[in-house]
Amino acid sequence: MKNQMKKVILLLVMMVSVLCVNAQKKGDMAAGAHFVYGTSSDISNFGLGLKFQWNVTDVIRLEPSFNYFFPKDEGLGFKYNMTDFNANVHYLFPLKNEKFLFYPLAGLSYMNVSVKVLGVKASDGKFGFNIGGGGEYRLSDVLSLNLEIKYQIIADFNRPVFGLGVKYRF
Repeated sequence: MKNQMKKVILLLVMMVSVLCVNAQKKGDMAAGAHFVYGTSSDISNFGLGLKFQWNVTDVIRLEPSFNYFFPKDEGLGFKYNMTDFNANVHYLFPLKNEKFLFYPLAGLSYMNVSVKVLGVKASDGKFGFNIGGGGEYRLSDVLSLNLEIKYQIIADFNRPVFGLGVKYRF
């Protein structure tokens, strides 16, 4: 049974190797902007974000990012807004045609929520973890579209965050 499992794993690794090419290079950098939507049972809102990407190796990329979620008025004097800072690692799987790329991601997050109720303002920040994945479509040698979903695991405030953006490679 163990030998069969080893053969299956080896076959899967070979198949992924055939599908993948080295489209990203060590040292490549990119910067981009994206629209985000975060949702939970308590709070859902849209926002804008910025990201910077740096390929540490041909297949491992670091990505710090910042998201600003637009203030939302819940009525009755209750208003909140949110920001988050992320430090994620991507493992890149470029597809053979070199226009598509997909990646799983994992990382750290810091979220700050400010609440204003009847003129009284309070804020709280918490650290958490990100897990998710995304994909890119290369429009040209320097421009790409990006779609990503990550799940933020933050004490008392877990939520998925969807992102759609564009980046410029340099």
